[in-house]
Amino acid sequence: MSFKFSKSLVADMALLFVSFVWGATFVMVQDAVSILPPFAFNAVRFFTAFCLFACLAFFTPDIKDKINDNSIKKGLIIGIWLCCGYSTQTFGLLYTTSSNAGFITGLSVVMVPIFAFFMLRHKIRIQALVGISCAATGLYLLTMTGPVSFNKGDLLILFAAASFALHIVFTGKFSPGQSALVLCMIQVAVVSVLNLACSLMFEDFIGLAGSGAIINPSVIIALLITACLGTVFAFLTQTRLQRFTTPTRVALIFSTEPVFAAAAGYIWAGERLGTKAVIGCVIILSGMIISELPIKKELFKVDSWKRKN
Repeated sequence: MSFKFSKSLVADMALLFVSFVWGATFVMVQDAVSILPPFAFNAVRFFTAFCLFACLAFFTPDIKDKINDNSIKKGLIIGIWLCCGYSTQTFGLLYTTSSNAGFITGLSVVMVPIFAFFMLRHKIRIQALVGISCAATGLYLLTMTGPVSFNKGDLLILFAAASFALHIVFTGKFSPGQSALVLCMIQVAVVSVLNLACSLMFEDFIGLAGSGAIINPSVIIALLITACLGTVFAFLTQTRLQRFTTPTRVALIFSTEPVFAAAAGYIWAGERLGTKAVIGCVIILSGMIISELPIKKELFKVDSWKRKN
């Protein structure tokens, strides 16, 4: 019994650290993309992650047998949604605060049941409906704090949240029977290639590479931390340690991400939230938690889902 408890504790602590990394890196990425444009940043970040995954695959026995047309097709679909999520999230950070970005991204937790209902015919629980209502109210208070309503940065981050939610839904649909390492490797390759193509078309990637922007210390630190911790470590940790804890606890742990984002914005960027924005953040966080609370009576079919940024 004690051994199982220790495994569960290690899993929870590791997933909490993943949530911390995702939340804390909002400020870091925000600073980096002011030097290296979003498409170029994501292209380099995910290419770095792909190289690390490839190194892991090289030392994994029989990994070639797990790479086939089926796994590639599923990895491509998941990777496209992951690319949409990170691309719009990174662009959104150019126009909004890391605190807002963190909380709006967290809405993916309550978006998942909606997409699962329409796409996979999973029933929506009462908690999810309450959580969605709380999230919508909190989002209004968080973003409608000035004379200009819902800026384009917030809108981009909201689209990113929807993309991350779809990424979770498709991951849940496609991952059974597939190698987690193979799916992760294909996903990050897709994100890197698509962002590189966009950077070549819209950002003059070759000129940026020669300008020294990529070797700027702030950019290098952001790339290394987001590639190693925010991508490789985070994806593999979530996939491999989830079996030692419950889906509800995983979702509750990941709902702390926006809190870490707001704390990082406060400590490192001097961001201050107004009273209405703070209330909005609390309501959004409450909605995320309520949406994943367990239900005692089996009135509905329970299908628990969880995120990844």
